[in-house]
Amino acid sequence: MRLARFDGGRLGVVIGDEIADITALTGANPAQWPDMNMIRLIRDFDRLRGAIEAALPGLAGIPLAQVRLETPVPWPNKIIAYPVNYHAHGREMQAQYRATNQGFFLKPGSALSGPADPVVLPAVPGREVHHESELAIIIGKTCRSVAREDWKDVVFGYACLLDMVVRGREERVFRKAYDTFCPVGPWITTADAVNDPATLDMKLWVNDDLRQKANTRDLVLDIPGMVATASAVMTLQPGDIIATGTPEGVGPVVDGDRIRIVIDQVGEMAVNVVQGKEGMTEVFAQPYVPPIIKQA
Repeated sequence: MRLARFDGGRLGVVIGDEIADITALTGANPAQWPDMNMIRLIRDFDRLRGAIEAALPGLAGIPLAQVRLETPVPWPNKIIAYPVNYHAHGREMQAQYRATNQGFFLKPGSALSGPADPVVLPAVPGREVHHESELAIIIGKTCRSVAREDWKDVVFGYACLLDMVVRGREERVFRKAYDTFCPVGPWITTADAVNDPATLDMKLWVNDDLRQKANTRDLVLDIPGMVATASAVMTLQPGDIIATGTPEGVGPVVDGDRIRIVIDQVGEMAVNVVQGKEGMTEVFAQPYVPPIIKQA
């Protein structure tokens, strides 16, 4: 099942090129602030799924082209991101560490945006903003200390994710925390609809240029390991997002570009890039020295 948020916080099931509105069926209130409706649906999905599936044949489908899709989980408890989780990306960035010995970092929820929102580049002259294509893992249950072999019990589904970053050597979270620097979407594909998340193809284009191409089989720390590692440190909650890390091929984007990410069985998301006027800070006042040189 593909679950989406649309048109101001309504909830829907995407079937083909249409979306069925299940807002009333789930008891969601689109006017609620903060919007916790999808998190509640994730938490209660086992109880509600039968009623949703029974109701779908009688619900009118709305063409996706007529709605505005929004980021599926706008208020997660946390976004957990694993750096340097593909060996080839580590080599291109000259990083000696990997996710297996570095751990994770957290991105702020305010960085989230959706498939209809542009990536807004901060006004930081002399710095590049790079794209990073990633698989998003959506947690489905409150859990702690999950064993590797039990990871499937707590994963609700998957989505496409872009981890945008200002390149430099300042604090990683600082450079990845700008508004719109974490597009997630276009929906959540529930775990039962993905045959094998350990063998998913992922591609990213900037305009017509294929920049990134990888398969989740190449992850250094695999999905069971990411769930186990994160839950060993902290309690995971329904709606928490784990970003798996990016493969090689990261590169700059500029005003007017369009980024498209496709993950097999999960979905496809394309977002525009626009230049913003905000974001300059004294941290970026000095030029970056030495320049970042990616290895071949």
